[in-house]
This record gives sequence, structure tokens and C-alpha cells, in this order.
Amino acid sequence: MKPFVRTAAAAAVFALSAAGAHAANVLVVLSDAAQLELRDQRVYDTGFYANELMQPVKKLLDAGHSITFATPLGKAPTVDRNSLDAALFGGDAAMQEHLALLEKLKLTSPAASPVVSLARVEQGGYAQYDAVYIPGGHAPMQDLIRSPAVGRVLAYFHDAGKPTALVCHGPAALVAALAQPETFVARLESGARAAGTGWIYAGYRMTVISNAEEEAGKGYLKGGVMKLTPQTALEGAGGRYSSGPNWAPHVVADRELITGQNPASAVGVADLLLARLPAALSNTK
Repeated sequence: MKPFVRTAAAAAVFALSAAGAHAANVLVVLSDAAQLELRDQRVYDTGFYANELMQPVKKLLDAGHSITFATPLGKAPTVDRNSLDAALFGGDAAMQEHLALLEKLKLTSPAASPVVSLARVEQGGYAQYDAVYIPGGHAPMQDLIRSPAVGRVLAYFHDAGKPTALVCHGPAALVAALAQPETFVARLESGARAAGTGWIYAGYRMTVISNAEEEAGKGYLKGGVMKLTPQTALEGAGGRYSSGPNWAPHVVADRELITGQNPASAVGVADLLLARLPAALSNTK
């Protein structure tokens, strides 16, 4: 069954769906940012990583589930051009298939994107969603990591015990669930040490792109330096961090939380998320 666009009457929220009788509705949260501010007034053009978004999205739609896409401000998200790499998809044919779906969904279209704001999502009520997924790319480091709206989304899924899945730089968004995320992030960005307070994920086992991988991939920044790294942020907030070898798949699950280390972990995160969702009966391909 092909995905289609539907309107959720209570929330006036658009969802892309291939829904069956018992399909889940997954909230996918993306960044509004197209640039990451670096040290020394430099910037890095970024957005979401294509495979980290589209591999899970395709798996969810193929399994018959619905997806609602949202960003804090409701802007059409931007794809990181560095992520248009066939190696990240397992070959050119697979990449083209996923990019064709991205084009069909019109996510990055300023005029036609189905993306809504987190305020609209909150207005409609979080209870209509069965899981939340946040992909990476550097963009979450610009806004999601300090967003009160993201913090409220995460708090709901945590309290409800509903699957919360994130990959690569995406898990940095967990910092938004701190009592004062903006203060915490500002201290780390200034080079000071910071300890998180009131964090719902304190003591959870988790992963995120490692400091070693950030160092290995710093050529993308063309001499720029990140203000803080995701690993440092999660460790400072109180997470029990683990990592695998650079660029190898590594997925960690603890209670409702599912995190993946890097782009190669997106499929593993998606598979574990799917295993926790109800089957969509006959619509599964």
C-alpha cells in the first residue's frame, strides 16, 4: 500500500501514512537549522543526514505505519549534502530508491513540505503518537539540543514509556529534557564544565556519535571547531555512554530509549524501533 497524506482532525497535523488497522503513528522530529554555528564565528552548512532519516522512514512506511514530521518552528528541513553518499545506503541503487521517496514526500520543499511545528503537535496532543524518532546530521546541535518544545516531547514519551529512538547526532537532543538545557549547553559551549540537573535519562545507557568519530570527521568542518560534542554533552548530563569502533553499527537500548552511534547504526535503530511497534496487519510488505 502506498503512503498518502492525511489530516489529523483534532490536531490539524499532516501525517504521511501507509496505515493499517493497527498501525502505529510515529512522530519524527527534525531540526529547522541549515547551519551549525562553530567557534570563531564560523558556520557549517548542514541539515539532516539522508540515510539516517530515510532508511527508518522507509522501513516504517513499508511496515504500514504512519509518520508525522515536525520541527520546532515547522520549517521545511534541509538535507546535509555530505550525506548524499551511496556508501551510507549500501550502494547507489539503494540511495536512489530512498532519495526518490524523500522527493515524493516533499519534506524539503519550502512550499509543499508536510512538516508541522512542535507547537501544533503539542496542541493536538502527544497521546496520538506511539513512538518518536530523531535522526542526526549536525543540525540538532544547533536547535534541538536546547529546545524546550523538544524537552516536552521527550518528557511525554519517557513518562508514557513509549519508544524513543535517536541516531548519530540525534541523541544530543536528549539534553533538551534537562531542567535548564539552555544554561547547560551555554556552559559547555563556553568551554566550562557543566553538570545536568533534573534529567529524566540520568543513569540510562546510551550512545551517540563519539568524540573519536568527530575528530576523524573534522575535515567536513574545513578547519572549523564545534562548540561542544554530543558525547561530552550526554556524559555531562548524566548518561552512561558507550561506543563501538568508529563508523561501525552500534545500537544501545535501555528501557524506552533506543540510541545509535553513527550513520551505519540507522538501520539497527529502525529495526529495534519496529520490533516495539504493533504490526500493521496485512499492509506489511
